[in-house]
Amino acid sequence: MIRAQRLESGRAVRGLLVVMVLFLAGLAGTAWWWLETPMKVSADTIDLSIEPGTSPRAVAQDVQDAGVEVNPALLYWWFRLSGQARNIKAGSYELDRQVSPRRLLSKLVRGEEALRAVTLVEGWNWRQVREALAHADQLRADSRGMDNDALMAQLGRPGLQPEGRFFPDTYTYAKGSSDLAVLQRALRAMDKKLAAAWSVRLPDLPLKSPEEALTLASIVEKETARGSDRPLIAAVFINRLRVGMLLQTDPTVIYGLGERFDGNLRKRDLQADTPWNTYTRPGLPPTPIAMPGKAALLAAVQPANTRSLYFVAKGDGTSQFSNTLEEHNRAVNQYQRRP
Repeated sequence: MIRAQRLESGRAVRGLLVVMVLFLAGLAGTAWWWLETPMKVSADTIDLSIEPGTSPRAVAQDVQDAGVEVNPALLYWWFRLSGQARNIKAGSYELDRQVSPRRLLSKLVRGEEALRAVTLVEGWNWRQVREALAHADQLRADSRGMDNDALMAQLGRPGLQPEGRFFPDTYTYAKGSSDLAVLQRALRAMDKKLAAAWSVRLPDLPLKSPEEALTLASIVEKETARGSDRPLIAAVFINRLRVGMLLQTDPTVIYGLGERFDGNLRKRDLQADTPWNTYTRPGLPPTPIAMPGKAALLAAVQPANTRSLYFVAKGDGTSQFSNTLEEHNRAVNQYQRRP
């Protein structure tokens, strides 16, 4: 009898264990299914913003508030049990219809923010930079309403003129970022590029400072987009500075005209004196006239070894260089006064 009772008790325990194993397996399967199944969202793409210092429990609630159909308490416990709750990063995220609880946590832990990009183009002037930032997607326009002095002071450079001080490149940013943050990065990038170029400058250049190199580079940038011509054009201006000749470069005149320039540069424009008119004033203009790229910066400090004092556009994107005025006049007749 006792032996039969023991056998019956053993069977009951084994049965209970089987039930528990099946229950746990079912629970694990349900949990796996929940973690891998995309959650319902209120639109094809929704925005989720997590502020710094937000607790994991508040993050779970923010997910629901953003438009995801999920139990925030269940989501919070997933964060906790995963061991990754403390690694969730603040930021601006996009969630689509494929986001599951597992993919959501991975995105938040990796900090895979919804990034946008704005491109600042080589040769752009400051007005064009501000216009591009004003129209950049999801970029907060904190500089709107600031004049140049206030803006540069906000960037930590009071008294510095903004023209040419920002490096042309493509800058990514999180949705809702400040345009001042993008400008700060571009400003620091130009600082580094200019310092690097100045450190490898040729000896005996008639340039007194990195700022003068930046100004010359901006002129080179506007004169040509052809890489092979940049050191040659820089050499012409360097040679002119050495002998005290006027630079006589049209882009500086156009810059000085500002919005008055209608696309047609006339003789009277060349004679109208402005601080940037290198036909009427000697030396370099007081500020850069555009954003130079890396190649133009290097050309300004490493000009070609040539005695050329003149150049003229040939009409095919290249230039003809001349050592004397007589040679230059012949080149002008050949390339710009053809019937």
